Amino acid sequence: MTAIIERPRAHVFHPVHLLLLGGALALFLGALSADIAYARSYQIQWINFAAWLNVGGLVVSTAAFACALFGLAPSRRTRDSLLHAALVLAAWIAALLAALTHARDAWDAMPASLVLSVVVVVLMVVAIWFACRAVRPGALS
Repeated sequence: MTAIIERPRAHVFHPVHLLLLGGALALFLGALSADIAYARSYQIQWINFAAWLNVGGLVVSTAAFACALFGLAPSRRTRDSLLHAALVLAAWIAALLAALTHARDAWDAMPASLVLSVVVVVLMVVAIWFACRAVRPGALS
């Protein structure tokens, strides 16, 4: 008779890392909402709000990417952690491009800033999905 010992996987991501990801997503969603409001009303203050929310998302996602790099330690590296780090980096690059687009004149920034905001939010949602998928409910003890 053979005994099978099933060990739960360790947490790949620290709860602070998940908190940073949620904060970055909230800021990027705010920037997307402000871009949508500007597209509908053409009041310049909305593009200013979007620019500041995007910069805040860049700051928080920089800290989240630093945490994702710690998750790539050889003892913790999985396919999900690699994809997560790559997606957070891609979202950060897209957010940087969105910040540069928001720095233009308000009339000139509109189509590109809205598209980049959508891309950033989609990349962050997928990155958070990979971060949350790495933790099984049985491994929470």
